[in-house]
This record gives sequence, structure tokens and C-alpha cells, in this order.
Amino acid sequence: MITNGNSSSNDPDFICDPVIVVHGGAWKIPSDIHEHSALGVRDAAVTGHRVLKNGGSCIDAVVKAVEALEDNPYFDAGHGSVLNEAGEVEMHALVMRGDTCDMGGCLCVKHVKNPVKAARLILDESHHCLLSGEAALTLARQHGLEERPLEYFITDESRKEMKDYKNYSASIHELFDSQDGHDTVGAVALDCHGNLACATSTGGINAQKVGRISDSPIGGSGGFADNNSIAVSTTGHGESIMKVNLARMISMYVEHGMSPQQATMKSLNHMKARVGGSGGAISVDGSGRVGVHFTTQNMSWARVGGKFQNETTYSNDCVQFGTDCTNFRTEKI
Repeated sequence: MITNGNSSSNDPDFICDPVIVVHGGAWKIPSDIHEHSALGVRDAAVTGHRVLKNGGSCIDAVVKAVEALEDNPYFDAGHGSVLNEAGEVEMHALVMRGDTCDMGGCLCVKHVKNPVKAARLILDESHHCLLSGEAALTLARQHGLEERPLEYFITDESRKEMKDYKNYSASIHELFDSQDGHDTVGAVALDCHGNLACATSTGGINAQKVGRISDSPIGGSGGFADNNSIAVSTTGHGESIMKVNLARMISMYVEHGMSPQQATMKSLNHMKARVGGSGGAISVDGSGRVGVHFTTQNMSWARVGGKFQNETTYSNDCVQFGTDCTNFRTEKI
């Protein structure tokens, strides 16, 4: 039996207290949107935790949390996605469940209001792990997912970023420590039944080539979930994340005895040292232990439940959130 040592329900299926962790992307967050970014992840974490508290699955919770971030124009996912070189939006998302290790991902999808819901459909209704473009859109339409015209996804901020764009071939360090939108969003969760799940969604990198594939929808890179180890969602320079299979690397370190925090830190530091890539990740294991780390200047994050490596107790009655790891806030929920 999996337990994080704090379960108190009379429900025989309840074996641990739920945990959710959310991120809003690793980059240099401009000062004028710090608060929007922090409050956005706070609200998404509380939304996802509400699902868990009511007995919902970890899959439902991460999809609901990421959906909230996709609807928020301050994040590079869904409404607010950055523009590719043709001035269009191509979105990517992943959902993975830890009990079976099944996954669903969509690549370069357009018009679907919430790409994470398309990824969930692929997970639930397709025999495939990944569908791209028209194939993903067709499945979404068959199941009545909400659509929006192109203009819905494009914000004044994304237009400004495209106008100010100088050189996509800038160094990785400059790219992710600049104040350009690269804020992939994601969530990981442990539900009261002891199952893990992750979800990740992105609009990609500003001025990317048409048809570029992000790391975000790829299992083992943009996210990973396995009840035998951990659930992870990553963010940062996608090409670097794919080169080292960042999410799977974090899970492997946990399988070899590291805590989620140790594994997340070690993997991100390895990525930066080995391929020069900056980024961030969130993680949670079946015991409710949480990892949050990034090698960029900022990453907005929030969590409800669980505990960090240096904590001795679990808490499900408050949300912690912030844009760095030393100056964060705690609020009752």
C-alpha cells in the first residue's frame, strides 16, 4: 500500500493524501507580469486540487489545472501562445498516466481551445501515443472539443514579442534568460488512490520554424509518469530537453534512490552542463514528496499538498506559490 503518512479518510480506496504541483514555465519573467504569473499558477493548482479533494483522478486534476493555464493569456499555451515564423500558432500537449504508462500527445495542433484536452482524447480514445496537425484536430472535432479562430490565441504580447524578435539562433542562455515568452505550462499530481499523472502544454518558442516539434508532447522529455517512480513535467529549451530525455532522467534517478528534489536538481544541472540547456521541472512521487527546480532566472510554480525534502509534515490546507524558490507565499485554501 502506498501512503504518505497522513491519510485519514474512512474510504477504503483512500490510501494517501492528494498532491498537485503546477508550473508556468522557466524563463526570465518580466517584472510587469510576475504577479500575474504567480497568481495564475496558484489558481491552477487550487483548481486541480479541488478535483483531487473530491475524489477525482490525478489525470482529471492535471488536465483541469493545465486547462486553466491554457485559458490564461499570461502563459505560452493555448490563449497566449507565441507565434511561429509565419505569424501563426502551433500548439503541443501531453497527458500521461502512471498506473499504465499510457500517454497521449498532440503536435502542431491549431484551433483547439485547449490542446491538453486533445491530448487527453488521444490518451483515452486512440491506439496511438501521438497525433499531429489535422489528425489531432479531426479527433478533437469528432468528440466536440471547443474550437477558436486563430485570432483567439494571439495576444498583443505575442505580437509584440514577434515584432521585437531579433535572432532565433541566439545562444540558449540568452534565449531563456531574455524576456521573451517561453513559458510552457504543466502539472503533476498524486491522487488519493495512489496514482500519478502529468500534463504539459506549450505554444512553443517565438519565431520557431513552421512544423517545429516541441519536447512538450513527447513522453520522457516534456513529461513522464510511472507509479513505480514519479510524475514529472518539464519546461525550458525543448531541443536540450529532448537531447537528454529530461523527464525520464529525473525518474531514473528516483528509481535509483534519490528524492524528487535531488533528482530534479541533478538532471537539470546535467542538462545545462552537458548540452548548455536551461530549464525547469516539477515532480511528485507516490509518497507525496515534491521536487521543484529551475536553472533559469525564474519559474512560476505552485503546489498543494505533499512535502519538500527538508519538510517533515504534509499539508493539504494551503497553497504555496511564487516565481522563485526562496521568496514564495503560502495561503490557506
